[in-house]
Amino acid sequence: MSERFLPASDEDPHADTPLVTSGAPLRAADVAVVLLHGRGESAQSITRVAEEVYRHGIAFLAPQAAKYTWYPHRFDAPVEANETWLTSAVDAVERAVQTARDAGLDDERIVLFGFSQGACLAAEYLRREPRRYGGAFVLAGALPGEPGERDHLGSLEGTPVFCGVGEDDPKIDVESVERTADVFAAMDGDVTVETYPDTGHRITDGEIAAVEARLDALLDD
Repeated sequence: MSERFLPASDEDPHADTPLVTSGAPLRAADVAVVLLHGRGESAQSITRVAEEVYRHGIAFLAPQAAKYTWYPHRFDAPVEANETWLTSAVDAVERAVQTARDAGLDDERIVLFGFSQGACLAAEYLRREPRRYGGAFVLAGALPGEPGERDHLGSLEGTPVFCGVGEDDPKIDVESVERTADVFAAMDGDVTVETYPDTGHRITDGEIAAVEARLDALLDD
């Protein structure tokens, strides 16, 4: 990693980091997928997922975290411990989503995809900015904060939300994923939870298949 992506400021560390795009030209796209990378990874690296699920007419947008980290502490630390980074990260996701909107795509044609810390960020974005999206994939991640700390802020209006995690994942426990799924169900999400044996902390073939199925459904709509 040759670039350091230093924080823009203490108040908004992710303000000036780039947005990496790939796939279809955004103005010609039928669907946009916002890709959120994990801790220590990059926007460029998460676009490898795009290569696995690409279809004609899909644009991919991947915001970059300052210092390759969306927030400094573990996902299950008190929310305040991860501020102001967490709010700045949510704002970075919102800029990516707004980029897709500005290109003419409705929210129902925008899919969120996050892995690891990026999945925790995707979950937090859904909680703070609830509406009907084209879909959301929260893979090996959970809502940031201590159990019971997060309240429900609105309705996801039936957004398909897929939560996946390895049963032996050393970084995210199944119980945290299930609590996150319960929050989204209470927010009117159409929630699917899948656990996978002997997979550790990675994106599984089953999760890729679920992404492909959702994208195909949107393109056929």
